[in-house]
Amino acid sequence: MSEPAFTVRSGQRLGKVVLDELRDRLLSGHYAVGSRISIEEVKAEFGVSKQPVMDAMRRLEATGIVEIVPQSGCRVAHYSVQEIKDFFNLFGRFEGEIAAAAASRRSEDQLAEMDAAWQRIEELKELADPRERSRGYRFQNREFHLVIHRMAHSPVMADLSERMWDLSDFFISTIGGPQPLSDSLHHRNHDHDVIRTVIRSRNADIARVAMESHIVSTVALFEASLGDTG
Repeated sequence: MSEPAFTVRSGQRLGKVVLDELRDRLLSGHYAVGSRISIEEVKAEFGVSKQPVMDAMRRLEATGIVEIVPQSGCRVAHYSVQEIKDFFNLFGRFEGEIAAAAASRRSEDQLAEMDAAWQRIEELKELADPRERSRGYRFQNREFHLVIHRMAHSPVMADLSERMWDLSDFFISTIGGPQPLSDSLHHRNHDHDVIRTVIRSRNADIARVAMESHIVSTVALFEASLGDTG
């Protein structure tokens, strides 16, 4: 019997390892929209039984990035152009409310955290490889927004937002690919600069508008490719 291609380190929970790896692949555009993910191939790669793979797939289906098809297997989720645009409009309003709450409730220490997160994104501009810049932005962008979530001091909003962030990253990576995000890094972090300025000034109304505009404008990153989604 051949050795699994993916090694699970001692002490790691199999289910979490499988979930985290599959989730990262899906959010980075490793799988094409609508493509099939073979349960048998995943089992062999990770050297695990069917149970942790299906547990991971059910979690990913709940997020909205895969679909479990009875008697067929799993495939990468497919959304219509209108569904994607509707999603970002809703996501923008939701994140706008979080930003408004953050502006009212943030602490001075959290402002320093936000500034540090913003600076880490700025430093990505020095990377020459578009894929490396894009992947770095995906992680550092999450960190920037997670600081804002913590400023809001509302676990219920943060928990609800997590699924939306996964869907957002999924759409950007699977439809747009790395180049549009890499090319727009300057503009995206300029938006972040505006957002952190209004949060610092405790202007909740402007923070709401700035964040909503920033999120809704994400569609422009891959709008040229939306016609291919059906």
